[in-house]
Amino acid sequence: MELSAPMHRWDVTPTEAVALQRELRERVVLQPPPGLRVERVAGADVSTEKGRDTGFGGVVVLDAGTLVPVAQAGSAVTLGFPYVPGLLSFRELPVVAVAWERLSMRPDVLIFDGHGIAHPRRLGIASHGGLLFGIPSIGCAKSLLVGTHGKLADARGSTSPIIHKGEVVGMAVRTRKSVQPVYVSPGHLMDLPTAVELVLRASPKYREPETTRHAHRMVNALRRADGEAAELE
Repeated sequence: MELSAPMHRWDVTPTEAVALQRELRERVVLQPPPGLRVERVAGADVSTEKGRDTGFGGVVVLDAGTLVPVAQAGSAVTLGFPYVPGLLSFRELPVVAVAWERLSMRPDVLIFDGHGIAHPRRLGIASHGGLLFGIPSIGCAKSLLVGTHGKLADARGSTSPIIHKGEVVGMAVRTRKSVQPVYVSPGHLMDLPTAVELVLRASPKYREPETTRHAHRMVNALRRADGEAAELE
C-alpha cells in the first residue's frame, strides 16, 4: 500500500520540526469525508526500549463490528529523531509508515495512541499521521498534553470537553465506569463527535480501545522477539 507523496523530510532538527508542525496544521481537515462508513478500524503503535535505537511499529486492522483483527503489519526501523515532548510524530511516524506500507487491507479510520489536535501546535501524531496516510484519524491518549477539563460523571460514556487557550481541542471520555478517562481528539478528516463515538464503539470492555490494545500487544511482542534473537546471536 503506497503512501501519498512525501510531505517533508524526516531528517530535521527539533526547531525545524516545530516549524513544520505550524505549517502542516493548516492542512488538517476537522470534518469526516462525506458519507464516511467505518467498516474497518485500525490501531497504530510504536514500542521502543531505553538504550536502543530501534523502533518497533505496528498497525492492526479490526472489523469495526466485531472488533476482531482482520489484518496486521509490523516494522523495525532505526529511530532518527530524539524523544522530545510535543514532537513524538517525528520519532514514531517513520516507523509506523513502514508497517502501513506492508498492510494488505486498508482501514477506514486509524486510531493512534496519542493526540490529534489536543497538542500545543494542534498537530499531534494522529493529525500528522492522518495527513501522511490520507486517512481519517483519531488521537486517543492516556494522559493530557495540553488543556484542562471538568469533572466527569462515573458512568461509561460520560464526557467533558478539553479546553486549551479558550478552544475545545478534545474530549475526556469515560470508556469504563469509574475508571480514569481517555483523552480523545480529532486527527485529520475527523470531527470531535465522530471521534468520541468511534472510540466508545471500539472500547466495549476496557479503558483503552481494542485498536490500541491489539497494536500495543503486537509491537511489544516484536520488540521482545528482536531482543531474544539478539541474545541468541
